[in-house]
Amino acid sequence: MSTTTPDFFSAQSIKRVLIIGPSWVGDMVMAQSLFRQLRTQSPGVEIDVLAPDWSRPLLERMPEVARALDLPFGHGQLSLGRRYALGKKLRKQAYDQAIVLPNSFKSALVPVFAGIKLRTGWRGEMRGGLLNDCRRLDKSALPMMVQRFLALALPATARLPADLPDPIPVPGLQVDFETAAQTRLEFGMAADVRMLALCPGAEFGHSKQWPAEHYAELAIACLSDGWQVCLFGSSNDHEVAKQIVQLLPEGQKSACHNLVGKTSLGQAIDLLSTATAVVSNDSGLMHIAAALHRPLVAVYGSTSPEFTPPLTDRVELLHTNISCRPCFKRQCPYGHKRCLTELLPEQVMSALKHLQQPLVVG
Repeated sequence: MSTTTPDFFSAQSIKRVLIIGPSWVGDMVMAQSLFRQLRTQSPGVEIDVLAPDWSRPLLERMPEVARALDLPFGHGQLSLGRRYALGKKLRKQAYDQAIVLPNSFKSALVPVFAGIKLRTGWRGEMRGGLLNDCRRLDKSALPMMVQRFLALALPATARLPADLPDPIPVPGLQVDFETAAQTRLEFGMAADVRMLALCPGAEFGHSKQWPAEHYAELAIACLSDGWQVCLFGSSNDHEVAKQIVQLLPEGQKSACHNLVGKTSLGQAIDLLSTATAVVSNDSGLMHIAAALHRPLVAVYGSTSPEFTPPLTDRVELLHTNISCRPCFKRQCPYGHKRCLTELLPEQVMSALKHLQQPLVVG
């Protein structure tokens, strides 16, 4: 790592921190581990997070975050003039440190324009001139994304991974359970019936998605056992949710609530907090369910839990062991998607039982 860190760095001297947050739901959830570590090192530190507006419902549920600040730029937009204006506006906040989580060049610009003295981040896209605490990442020493986030809370002279906190401070979203219960009723979900949440989408691509036929078979088994089932996802997941519902017997469809594209992120968080169990692809909703500490079965296809696992001990991780996975491709290069088609509903049902929930299916 770089040894250029200014000599005024110490956890005690850092009173106000600006975090430049990530652009993906799951990454933002994992960033809470960093926020928690900063508060452990300096309990009085004030943490603001500059991130896309969609992340506000997540950040509002993280007690470590003082303020969620809107980053009003679309993905890939340089908008140099607007970034300068934003940075100039933030100067009056007198931040002691900025920690830049994205690896892009443009993500490091606002802290410079804001005049923040200590600017910390991984080298990324040739931005050594923007970060004066610019570190070289050893991916073999820090194989997990959450480790890479946590390392930025430590001084550049830290021994990695030895100096990382053990155990890792895991995310934990706070929810108003009265509001969550009201939200459940608003969407027509019975308050006294066990609820299985299914998250069948994945923004990354089709190669992360367990087949709709498998989700439907799992739903049929649980509905037959007296559960209600709820489908979660964004408007991009309409098609897979529609396929799942169409595969259900007519008599079961009324107990399957298709909320895909119908909830805000905040509502989805509230509803997931009431789930008896969750089955999800490797997605942002998977990380939210983990941060809500709901019993979770996480299904992996083209990706691997070794990089971005759900940070909870109430989880069963499932994947096949075929030779071509993990390939980290958005679409299956061979067209068969065996990494997911060969992961059968019976395996997921068994994993749900292992979570020691009162789920008996089949």
